[in-house]
Amino acid sequence: MKFKIDENLPLEFADKLRAIGYDAITVLEQLMGGVADDDLFSACIDEDRILMTMDIDFADIRMYPPSVSPGIIVFRIQPQDKNRLLYCLGRIIPLLGKEQIFRMLWIVEEDRIRIHEGLAQ
Repeated sequence: MKFKIDENLPLEFADKLRAIGYDAITVLEQLMGGVADDDLFSACIDEDRILMTMDIDFADIRMYPPSVSPGIIVFRIQPQDKNRLLYCLGRIIPLLGKEQIFRMLWIVEEDRIRIHEGLAQ
């Protein structure tokens, strides 16, 4: 599985995913900081990478249909501090090999994970 970590998430996300054998790269490593959401979404599709982000715009399946993407994981954590985010990443890691992510939208909250199918294209 390949992941693209948005600039609004801790860099440690990529480190943790790499440590367990996943291919993970950050938006900043690719010098894509500040790119438009549409360009980021297109890059994920082109690179066949699952997007991890806190940008709630990516939870809008009409604008960013997971059905045309490798998958989208949106973290909705309040307050948005590094320790809470890393804790939630740790909670979903065991699910990555068990639950469908391809062409799906996962919304990760501190107390639950919602998995949605995208609109058919």
